[in-house]
Amino acid sequence: MTNKQLLPLLILMVIFSPLAIDIFLPALPVMAEELIVSMKQIQWSIMIFILSMGFGQLISGPLADRYGRRPIAMAGIVIYGLASLLCAYADNLTFFLLSRLIQGFGACAIVVAAFASVRDKYNAIESGVMYSYLNSAICCIPALAPLLGNVLTEYFGWRSNFQFMTGYAVFAGLILFFTLKETRPAQTIQPKNLISMAHFMPVLKHPIFIFNALVVMLSMAIIIAYVSSSPAWLMVKLGLDQQSFVYWFSLNAVINIVACFLAPQVLVKFGARVTIGFGMVLLIVAGLLMLALLTWQTPVAFMLPIMISSLGFSLLMGACAGQALAPFGEKAGSASALLGFVQMSGSAVIVYLLQLLPLNEAEQLVLLMLSIIPVYIIWKLPQVKARIMLDG
Repeated sequence: MTNKQLLPLLILMVIFSPLAIDIFLPALPVMAEELIVSMKQIQWSIMIFILSMGFGQLISGPLADRYGRRPIAMAGIVIYGLASLLCAYADNLTFFLLSRLIQGFGACAIVVAAFASVRDKYNAIESGVMYSYLNSAICCIPALAPLLGNVLTEYFGWRSNFQFMTGYAVFAGLILFFTLKETRPAQTIQPKNLISMAHFMPVLKHPIFIFNALVVMLSMAIIIAYVSSSPAWLMVKLGLDQQSFVYWFSLNAVINIVACFLAPQVLVKFGARVTIGFGMVLLIVAGLLMLALLTWQTPVAFMLPIMISSLGFSLLMGACAGQALAPFGEKAGSASALLGFVQMSGSAVIVYLLQLLPLNEAEQLVLLMLSIIPVYIIWKLPQVKARIMLDG
């Protein structure tokens, strides 16, 4: 299978996760009302999905190294499809959250297989470019999925969103079953124990991995905080209707798509150091702007800093992922899984702890965006910078 043939299949695989996060966002108030729970409780469905994606990767990563990328991806698709069906017919919050937990485990297996396949086929810079292209595909979902979810909810009810996810699992699963080839290199180190810290420790101790995983985690935390809080802030706090919410959410997603398509060109032209540095600066600027606009409780005051931050993490996600996984060609599945665990579970825990503080949604995002400042300062130290950068 050529690299050009692999990219469309990888796109099909990485879409599973954002689809499960974004399509039902416009339906959250309706779901809360029907299940007789608060908005904060129904928002747990986003956090639990992301948390299970993170922890599940610690198992699916070593499994992908032992049994190959293809079987793990196919198993994940089956789990995802069945869990989506359970979500569609949930009649209480507990059963719904449990189904989302299972759905997250399925999604994580698919994502690990996709990211490990990229590392199997490409070097550090090429991987960064590929991750940026995959992020572009991922960013299309927040632009399109809420539009679809709004229509589905309005005409068929909120459960149709999860029925659609089941249908996508069948559609993509059939295509991947007949076309996806194994990419695992013959020299891949196969772990003896599926959950063994000894297998992960060489990755976890590597300074290149530590730095880039930290930046990816903080970037992901901003995304999660925005996605989980925007329905409550825009629709409940500011009183926007579903259509207005979808407009602002999709506008930011379009900006994100454009940024993700430009990110590979920036990475190739200027290298990883410049790309990552500029991405962190954009996050800091976004945080300072949102801080300055805190008293302006309008959609523009909330979304403008978000749009700037979207430019920042569009540059960071692909470049940092490529750098983080570059030293681990012989255990790409496990390294990819550990990166996914740090990215998903780490960011979910950060956002959960942040939500316990007496801060509103906008203030929480300010704190998250400005948390990149100490990371940026440390990164600027020459002796540190020399140790944590591989290419560019």
